[in-house]
Amino acid sequence: MPQPRPGTVPPAATRRVGESWESLSETTRRLRPIPAAPSATRTAVTTPPTAPPPGVAPAAPATHSSGSSGLPRHLAEDEDLRLGGAPVHRPFVSLAPPDTYDPDAARPSAGGTRIRPRVAAAAACVVLGLGLIGGAVTGSWLTGDNDGAPGARDAFTAAGDLWHSIPVDELFPPTVKGEGAGPGGADRTWIRVAVAPASGCEDAFDPLLRKVLTPVGCLRLLRATYTDATRSHVTTVGLLFTKADSAAMSALNSRFTAQGLDRRRDLMPRPYAPKDSAAAGFGDDQRASWTVSVLTDAPVVVYAVSGFADGRAVTDPQPAEEAMKTDAGTPPAQAGLGHDAQGLADRVERSLRKTVNSATEKPS
Repeated sequence: MPQPRPGTVPPAATRRVGESWESLSETTRRLRPIPAAPSATRTAVTTPPTAPPPGVAPAAPATHSSGSSGLPRHLAEDEDLRLGGAPVHRPFVSLAPPDTYDPDAARPSAGGTRIRPRVAAAAACVVLGLGLIGGAVTGSWLTGDNDGAPGARDAFTAAGDLWHSIPVDELFPPTVKGEGAGPGGADRTWIRVAVAPASGCEDAFDPLLRKVLTPVGCLRLLRATYTDATRSHVTTVGLLFTKADSAAMSALNSRFTAQGLDRRRDLMPRPYAPKDSAAAGFGDDQRASWTVSVLTDAPVVVYAVSGFADGRAVTDPQPAEEAMKTDAGTPPAQAGLGHDAQGLADRVERSLRKTVNSATEKPS
């Protein structure tokens, strides 16, 4: 009789006639029992289960519940694990924060990334320091406290203080070279014959010119007299240091330009003619040509007046600007006295500006 295939049950048991049911023997093969699903604890430490027998569906993988920390319960709880039958207690490990860990920086704020308190404090100190420095500088400007290094003082203020500190040979050199300063571009040379003591302005100007200069005041007047290489011309050049500020000097300069005050004969400056010098005969009647310049970048009025060294009187004086014109035919123009006055005034002014620049240069 053919045997049934394993794993199948015959539809009905075959028995012989007269044979009882009790005498029948079981011919089917018993199936292996399905093992129970391994516990969550054993699954974590034992080897993977073997595949189930054919025809039996595999058991669903066990799921592990997690606690509030997000870790599996069997890792979060302190429970006994068994490896080879011996109980093993899983230790609780806590990592220490690194040295650079900043709890305040790691804690986000409601608006986003939290600024570290140390960084915020440093920034506040920088801002406070800049404010204090700016306030000190502003206070120095407002109070006029510029007594620091010469390089920190402005040129206008420095120029006003030069009258008592600059050597006379720097303001009025013993010899002044005037390349191309004469008529037709000829060279000129002027030799200093006298230097006046620093003084006020009472006797240095005619009353009308003194009145015009009153708005800027008279702090100090420095003068020197030169003669040309032929000793036939004499020229007095002067530096009037005023008490005015930049605005007052600009206002006076505008008035001279608008009203032509530098060309009026009744506003000629007076010469300095010491006795026993080549300029001894140089008086008010010998004035032949002149120039007056009101500076705006320094509290200084630069002027010069020229005449003949032999003491001859001049009835038709002429401003230097007009006497330097090529078509001018007056005696001062023909003699080049306009060039003497303008040439000396220009070079003394340049020497003053050079000295001011040296005094205000910041040390490197």
